[in-house]
Amino acid sequence: MLTPEVALSSILGELRPLGGEESVPISEAAGRVLAREVVSDLDLPPFEKSAMDGFAVHAADFAAAAAPDGERTLPILGESRAGEPFRGAVPPGTCVAIYTGAEVPAECDAVVMVERTRAAGDERVCLRDAPRVGQNICNRGQDLTRGAVVLRPGRRLRPVELSVLAAVGCEPVPVFRRPRVSVLTSGDELVTPDRRPGPGQIREGNTLHLAAMCRAAGAQVLASGIVGDEVAVLREAFAAALADSDVLITTGGVSMGKYDLVGETLEALGARCVFHKVAIKPGKPLWFGMRGAVPIFALPGNPVSCLVNQQVFVRPALDLLSGAEPSAVRRRGRWTGAAAAANERERYVPVRATGDEDGIVLLERVRWNGSADVVGLSAAEALAVIPADTPCPPGTVLDYVPLV
Repeated sequence: MLTPEVALSSILGELRPLGGEESVPISEAAGRVLAREVVSDLDLPPFEKSAMDGFAVHAADFAAAAAPDGERTLPILGESRAGEPFRGAVPPGTCVAIYTGAEVPAECDAVVMVERTRAAGDERVCLRDAPRVGQNICNRGQDLTRGAVVLRPGRRLRPVELSVLAAVGCEPVPVFRRPRVSVLTSGDELVTPDRRPGPGQIREGNTLHLAAMCRAAGAQVLASGIVGDEVAVLREAFAAALADSDVLITTGGVSMGKYDLVGETLEALGARCVFHKVAIKPGKPLWFGMRGAVPIFALPGNPVSCLVNQQVFVRPALDLLSGAEPSAVRRRGRWTGAAAAANERERYVPVRATGDEDGIVLLERVRWNGSADVVGLSAAEALAVIPADTPCPPGTVLDYVPLV
């Protein structure tokens, strides 16, 4: 069996970004992958901007001796509001009321915050401060200069980047085409969630959580559903999915039983098996192949095995196809469970990730009954990764993969 690292390397080595650019409104760009460099068309801020409510002043006015109580009284010539700058002259010895985000008059070089002032009658203010030049002013271009590269292609856009795109007028947004994914599961024992299971039947949920995870990874899910354990039925369903999809994900039917027909059916349709089985627990029976440029992930049917395979192998592949850097979100935490003996396979254990009083992440194993126990899995917040051939006593520092 391949190690997980070698298996992932083999998968990514078979793939190339799909390419294909399209434009979407900024409001729909979160989660998409940027296709072109974004350059600023202006300076940010575009003018000298006040960071505070207060009074725009000449700092030099405060260099001279102030009143004995430390206050300086100045006449107020007007005000500068956001979107409505003060347009008159501001000679030394005067000031202008100003509000957060408003343009600072050209002659002024500091802002005294309103908390350091008090009214001194009509049109006058007492300022209890000795401001330095530039105080409480955001300088033009300090965040971004015109012509600067704001975002580079290959970046998966987070909600915060939508404001950046808006600030530089990138509307619509050039993004790569999303991978089109089909998710099918095989099993004569499976029924849809709206049906009451009969003897020997169970409700099917793998396609639901796998499809949701694919959407969260930025993919477009074309189809999902149940397929019976018959070669002719599997062949028809797989052929239809392969004709329309950039990625095919199946679950079930990849072990060594009489009715584990998925691998041979895919190969009969012209798929090339790249590998079958990985030294990972759970998720060992993973079958990966290619038909032309279309990757096929045939995952085992147990829900936890599916989830592990999706996180470790499918998600990075979807990233690469999308034009993004393959994701490998891992963090570090301390194992608090009972000692775990060494195992020849790398293990992914459902855990809660909590912080102790020192802020260290503690990995607490949840109660679950193996790779078929999706109810136990739902209590987990992460998967702790125990390396192969390595014992894990309490207090061991491990990688963990957050579940989202």
